[in-house]
Amino acid sequence: MTGNAASASARKSLAGVDGCKAGWIAVRQDPGGFPTVGIYPGFGDLLAALPPDAIVAVDMPIGLPEVSGKGGRGPEALVRPLLGERQSSVFAIPSRAAVYADTAPFSTIEAWYEAHRRASAVAATTSDPPRSVSIQAFGIFAKIREIDGLLTARPELRTRVFESHPEVAFWRLNDGRAMSLPKKIKGAVNPAGMEERRALLARHGYEHTFLDQMPPKGAAADDFLDAAVMLLIAGRIARGEAVSYPNPPFVDGRGLSVAIHV
Repeated sequence: MTGNAASASARKSLAGVDGCKAGWIAVRQDPGGFPTVGIYPGFGDLLAALPPDAIVAVDMPIGLPEVSGKGGRGPEALVRPLLGERQSSVFAIPSRAAVYADTAPFSTIEAWYEAHRRASAVAATTSDPPRSVSIQAFGIFAKIREIDGLLTARPELRTRVFESHPEVAFWRLNDGRAMSLPKKIKGAVNPAGMEERRALLARHGYEHTFLDQMPPKGAAADDFLDAAVMLLIAGRIARGEAVSYPNPPFVDGRGLSVAIHV
């Protein structure tokens, strides 16, 4: 990043994080330094690699309801209208019971679909109005549980680890305008949409050479850009500039904050 972007949040280490095939991809910036990117197999591994006061913004739901309402937990319904054509990127997160309905690893695709059906059955009984679990949401259940377990066991992390969302973050950094192009089309990366996001990140301090690099093995190009924008949100949080949806955040049954910060 440029000197201005770095100096604005120079007091603490920052990390922007996204889930990826290999675990977690993090774009990190330490005080006075330049951003770096790395892969961590577990969220706990990432936290262990950071200073104890580092601020982390992660693209992953934090805080789970006992009963999921219309559109999800609450934050999802608040941010969707901001995104226009990009609002499908914000999918509903069901109840804690549904997220924990099946925690075993999947050895076959048939087992995966069966677990999805079981989670959907639990979700239908713990949502109002009743609804099943989307494939997109089910695909990140293991990572939701990973963060949920850590923040439940280690309450001190709750003032350092914050939920955000890349498309809402891009909306915020683009002066309240959603990205005009999709990041993916039918599951494949859309080069024009990626370039639109790189250009915005560059306007907020990233060097083009950093943004143009290949992502680390085990992460996709869109994972990398999502982690990069999460770092900018971590800076906003550290400087007291971030806004939460809702404001103030909800609190779930385990005392975890339920809000999207940008």
